Amino acid sequence: MRGISITEPGDADVLQITEIEAPTAGPGDVVVDMVAAGVNRADVMQRLGHYPPPAGASPLPGLEVSGTIREVGPGVEGWSVGDEVCALVDGGGYAEQVRVPAAQLLPVPKGVSLTDAAGLPEVACTVWSNVFMTANLQPGEVFLVHGGSSGIGTMAIQLATAAGARVAVTAGSQAKLDVCRDLGAQILVNYREQDFVEEVRAATDGHGADVVLDLMGAKYLPRNVDLLATSGRLVVIGLMGGRKGELDLGKLLSKRAAVIATSLRARPAEEKAAIVAAVREHVWPLVEDGAVRPIVQGTHPLERAADAHRELEASGHIGKILLTA
Repeated sequence: MRGISITEPGDADVLQITEIEAPTAGPGDVVVDMVAAGVNRADVMQRLGHYPPPAGASPLPGLEVSGTIREVGPGVEGWSVGDEVCALVDGGGYAEQVRVPAAQLLPVPKGVSLTDAAGLPEVACTVWSNVFMTANLQPGEVFLVHGGSSGIGTMAIQLATAAGARVAVTAGSQAKLDVCRDLGAQILVNYREQDFVEEVRAATDGHGADVVLDLMGAKYLPRNVDLLATSGRLVVIGLMGGRKGELDLGKLLSKRAAVIATSLRARPAEEKAAIVAAVREHVWPLVEDGAVRPIVQGTHPLERAADAHRELEASGHIGKILLTA
């Protein structure tokens, strides 16, 4: 079968299509014929040599897929050959066939195409686990998501809005902010022209943000803490702005606030299974009701994975970029 290998750490051109051995379904696994795969920042970090796959995972990039089940392994119940599914995977999504732990499978939501479904598992699991299971966002609270027009951001806006939170976003252009507004964001900050601390404080009468979801890391750490409301929660899920920053513990103590850093890919299998189960219970009904939908920028064929990475790194896209088999 065909898959995308990382020949060596480097720019997008190190992504090369190669013939690789097809996976088999072991106990508790299925094999999926990939129809589409999500392209994520984690894939870029892996390509650059900064985010190695966990032990036992495929060395190929790709953390979410959609397709049809072609093989069911021993001990798997509730799934059959031919079922249309999408899934959170530990790696290997950039391939025509993908081995998936059955506990990380999700049915394709009603009303969503099989291709677009590939853009749901990673963002839904990331947002639900961090914003709701970890930060415990409540109705009426102020929620700030940085990079509101990204795949994570567009999902976070929709889920937080559905939960009754007041949503603030940062984005780098008016066009991106317009999309965020249409998805439910109420406080719109162009980070190229405005200071998000000042803007969110002004819009909330000085209250600040109860929960902040951040992909930037060190670059935004002091300002994120400054913006937190009393008992606020900052959840850091990315390091696009650096790994090391200055943390004012006195300010954190005075606010009785928390800074939490998490990674989805590195979690144990049982934690991922619990997150997937929670997403199926809480998020999938919202998708099927139309309150939440996948936002897909466009697709590239599998053999053009390098182009998909270049598009992602240019940061001009809105929502998810997909590869198709």
